[in-house]
Amino acid sequence: MRIAINAWFLNQSGTGSGQYLQGLLRAWSECGTEHQFLLAAPLDDYDHDLPGVQAEFWPFRSSRWRSNLGKLLFEQVAFPRICRRWGADVAHVPYWGSPLRPPVPTVVTIHDLIPLLLPAYRGSRLVQLYTRLASASARRAALALTDSLASKRDIEQHLRLPPGQVRCIYLAVDDRFDPQPAPEDSAIRLSYGLPDPSKPAEASRYVLYLAGHDVRKNVATLVEAFATVAQADDDVVLVIGGKLPARDDPVLFDPRPLVDALGLSDRVRLIGWVDEADKPALLRGAACAVFASRYEGFGLPVLEALACGTPMITSDISSLPELLGDAGFAVDPDDAQGLAGAILACLVDGSLVAELKQRGIEQAARFSWAQTARQTLDAYAEAAAGKG
Repeated sequence: MRIAINAWFLNQSGTGSGQYLQGLLRAWSECGTEHQFLLAAPLDDYDHDLPGVQAEFWPFRSSRWRSNLGKLLFEQVAFPRICRRWGADVAHVPYWGSPLRPPVPTVVTIHDLIPLLLPAYRGSRLVQLYTRLASASARRAALALTDSLASKRDIEQHLRLPPGQVRCIYLAVDDRFDPQPAPEDSAIRLSYGLPDPSKPAEASRYVLYLAGHDVRKNVATLVEAFATVAQADDDVVLVIGGKLPARDDPVLFDPRPLVDALGLSDRVRLIGWVDEADKPALLRGAACAVFASRYEGFGLPVLEALACGTPMITSDISSLPELLGDAGFAVDPDDAQGLAGAILACLVDGSLVAELKQRGIEQAARFSWAQTARQTLDAYAEAAAGKG
């Protein structure tokens, strides 16, 4: 097959769509494939080596493509023309932005329906118009891929797509997320000012949150829960990663005022942006990780923690229980006391931690990029054959 891919997010590893596309490309490269790929994107260059993959890269170097209007024109005009010109058998848009009039059978990946389901994320009138366009375009796609059964149900219900047109293909995490300590772990944790459990002189432990600061991530309930934990255990700190917002707004939550109001300034460490390469070291050193989000299409932070053997506490809603299985705590995201109880259990029960560590590693092993890449190629073949 000749497979054309809209690679808009290719070099944006800080985004879920970027991580998704990079994961697919790595897996195809490692496993090898006879298919031909075209990566089209408004990027100056693409410096990733893809041995085992026949890939062409068509860059769009003009800065005009990087505006909101430019992105829309790329999705609806330029990319369809590229597919036709290159003679693609099938096209893939690995995010919610497929063409309304696809010139070839098109697969679109819809990671979640946040702009439709959560009022705070609906945005301006222009953003809402774009969401309507993306919704209408998805109905024209041969197949819609999504990351979880929960998202599949949302898409079928709210976009009114028939079940046969929506396919759940789970994502995975990079191989660097594993439980084996690396020589540089201590130095990485020290660079973020974290307690280091590998040093006997340091008795302090830390609870880790490693995600964004938009309101659905529910950091406020985590801080409130940690206030209870801090009263019961004076030898633990809460570490919150992620770039802090300049101020609160309907979408972003700044935890600093709440931390101050609860008297936790000396027990909560706000470490800012964490480089992707540093995440495994931080996870391996944590007493437990928490991700009590109110809505996720997949929830990579859960799988990253499990793969590192870190006890995981997450929400009991949306896609998150699918990822967690029986390998951690799933709690009501509105129950601060229940969240505090789960954290304390990880702090005081060594046998429980050992069991969760093993279960987490086994659960994470059920997800692999090789499997994701193989199932995605199967979806391409179905779409190209008109079976989607």
